Amino acid sequence: MQGLILVNKPKGITSFAAVARVRRLAGIKRVGHTGTLDPLAEGVLPILIGRATSLCSYITETEKSYTARVRLGITTDTEDITGNVLTEKAVHVTDAQLLAAAESFLGECEQIPPMFSAIKVDGKRLYSLARKGEEIERTPRKIFIKSITVRDFDGKEFYLDVTCGKGTYIRSLCRDIGEKLGCGATLTELIRTQTAVFSIENCVPLDDLTEENINTFILPTDKAVESMPQLNVTEKQAVRFSNGGMLDVTRTGLKNATDDMLLRVKYNGVLLGIGRVEEGSIKVACVLNNKDGSD
Repeated sequence: MQGLILVNKPKGITSFAAVARVRRLAGIKRVGHTGTLDPLAEGVLPILIGRATSLCSYITETEKSYTARVRLGITTDTEDITGNVLTEKAVHVTDAQLLAAAESFLGECEQIPPMFSAIKVDGKRLYSLARKGEEIERTPRKIFIKSITVRDFDGKEFYLDVTCGKGTYIRSLCRDIGEKLGCGATLTELIRTQTAVFSIENCVPLDDLTEENINTFILPTDKAVESMPQLNVTEKQAVRFSNGGMLDVTRTGLKNATDDMLLRVKYNGVLLGIGRVEEGSIKVACVLNNKDGSD
């Protein structure tokens, strides 16, 4: 069994718990998600099953969209409403000031990740240190904000619609907007509305999955990377690729190939794996199936 399930994760549980439930219902050990959602957050959580888990990184690296509810005038140690309050300040912010602060983060910028995160520093998870009351200096990381919209501001709370690249912490974005405004801010609600081409409307609520119906929600593995260009190969090329061999770009008939281009390599309708273009060759990035579709 392999494939993709688009899950709408409810708030109140970890992404790990969502994966564990799918693993139990599907009766298969090899299951993985494609981008952590905090317990506070809900929304799109693509889950890969079986050998399809090899594709996890290719979905994790895609852009994502969120809707966040933000409260001004308060900061917490977790950067969301579940944490301990650190500061409280009066809010005197206009619509124009809020919009300018939010839009200042458009494009490429640097972000300091939160202490309550799974990032490792010297082999230790930041959240493990944070739970002990420790705080260490974190290196800023480059992130990319493709779009950001502010709406429904009532003088203290507002909604933020964001589309961003990988590695972006929406909690920290809210924190930084609050710092720029001088009053602080914290995240109170978060919904991931889209990951890559998968929107929340395509997802099944986790609580709706059962042992009896889970198979009906498993999509073909190919759906996980359908945004990549497709390369159909001959039987001889399929055998070579499945065994880890490189393919010559010119012999595949691929047009407009550029270095680092990722391709869905298929034979006879079966996804064999992912290829990467490098210096006139297509190298194997990962293999899912043999040319006949078997593992």
